[in-house]
Amino acid sequence: MRLILLGPPGAGKGTQAKMLKEKFRVPQISTGDILRQAVKDDTELGVQAKAFMDSGQLVPDDVVIGLIEERIKQADCETGFILDGFPRTIIQAEKLAETLTEMNIAIDTVVDMEVNAEEVVSRLTGRSTCSDCGVMFHEESRPPKVPGVCDGCGGHLAQRQDDNRETILKRLEVYQESTSPLKEFYKKQGNLKTVAAGGSVEEIFSRVCEMVR
Repeated sequence: MRLILLGPPGAGKGTQAKMLKEKFRVPQISTGDILRQAVKDDTELGVQAKAFMDSGQLVPDDVVIGLIEERIKQADCETGFILDGFPRTIIQAEKLAETLTEMNIAIDTVVDMEVNAEEVVSRLTGRSTCSDCGVMFHEESRPPKVPGVCDGCGGHLAQRQDDNRETILKRLEVYQESTSPLKEFYKKQGNLKTVAAGGSVEEIFSRVCEMVR
């Protein structure tokens, strides 16, 4: 299974990717995770990425694609992988397609997770993230056992500064402008499937599984 998860901020891509990873035994590839790991391992691409990150710049697409290529070449990706939240633009999608073609790899399914703006606002304003392991919690749907403390590693939980209503709505506007065109891109390739991403995590997961079987 080679899968891409699309969807606006707060659609639940990361949560669903982790659940799919457990069910289908294929790795989840998050650009944030591989960037942090590459920087930690001090790889050539990690050094390049760190230079941009330290200067407050976005890591260039070519560097990110290079990191994804390195990750996909690892042994655990031989049976498949889940790309979580990447690509985000048409340019990224085109570069990713070129790279995968060179590797003789094809994406099986692109799942577009659709959710309305008000639900996104509710989800994001109530979430917190572990500063150590990156696991997310929510004050209603997934509260930590101890407030402010990660259940898994005991790290500190913090809310992102941009997880407020005004900023979230602006982020959704940016998503509509830059990422929504990806739907047409993958629709033309014949592998786009749309999932209603409202409701409980379990309900959404059931719908996603129906799409990727």
